[in-house]
Amino acid sequence: MRTVIERMSWMRAEGIWPNGQRYLWTDAFGVVLYVSLYKRTGDDTYLERAQWLVGEVERVLGRERGLRIGEAPDRDGQYYHYLAMWIFALSRLGRIIPGYRERAVELAKEIHRPFTLPNRGVWWKMKEDLSGPYPGFGYGALDPYEGYAVYTLLEEPSLAIEIAEMRRLIESSYRDLDVVQDLGCGMLLWLTHMFPQEEWAKLQRRRCLATLEHLWLEDEDCFCRSPDERETKIAFTNYGIALGLQSVGEQPSRVSRLKQHFETHGAGNGYEREAITHVMACVADLPGDFLLYKESPMVGSARIHRRFIESQAKPCT
Repeated sequence: MRTVIERMSWMRAEGIWPNGQRYLWTDAFGVVLYVSLYKRTGDDTYLERAQWLVGEVERVLGRERGLRIGEAPDRDGQYYHYLAMWIFALSRLGRIIPGYRERAVELAKEIHRPFTLPNRGVWWKMKEDLSGPYPGFGYGALDPYEGYAVYTLLEEPSLAIEIAEMRRLIESSYRDLDVVQDLGCGMLLWLTHMFPQEEWAKLQRRRCLATLEHLWLEDEDCFCRSPDERETKIAFTNYGIALGLQSVGEQPSRVSRLKQHFETHGAGNGYEREAITHVMACVADLPGDFLLYKESPMVGSARIHRRFIESQAKPCT
């Protein structure tokens, strides 16, 4: 944990994060990281920083409905998978301060209908006012899985219709889904650990682990970007894999080796001073509140969560 705190202090001193430009994906991971540090240390400072960060994200990126991708001019529009991670972050903070859970439920209701076409898919990217799909973008492969997970974790009966729509999209796609890119595999593994008894999760866990075998570069101690991009190695995507592997309790040696690789060789592809690299590194070192089924105070909630999803719909078969 000391390395996490030291890295976070360095980022702040360098104006990288959280006092740099807002970026919804990074900030979502950062909120959960603060919650993890608060739970680990009992230091109220981390809880205060989490609340400050939520306020800044809402102030800078908040729109009438949803949140913009990022503060930079080229980060316009809205990504569903970023919004889903933000809902997850609010739900984690909301377990300590209930008002944030209420905001997570409100946001889920704001974005679900504009993004989701029942029985067809979830738009990957929307225009900034959610008036329609962003030109040139189609449906997101993982978006229904992300929506299903974060909606369900809220344990909110009024989201039953939204959860059921996401389940149907999963049921129609999970047998054919084959994710071959590094970060996608890592994040899908993480999603599967929330639903260990559901057939889609069992299948996708096996498939992702098999894909990661092909992406692992034994001589370089890290994962490549994809089977067709074996020369591309990126730190933050590897840290996403590290999170996924830790969530399902797999390959601890590779997790350690990839961390050491990027500490030695740099972030890859010019991401050395990008906030996403260092926040994801911290999460890989301290997955904390990202891990819902570990022996921790969250285990009781996990049982409640399972009972809730069982009451809403039949498991995927």
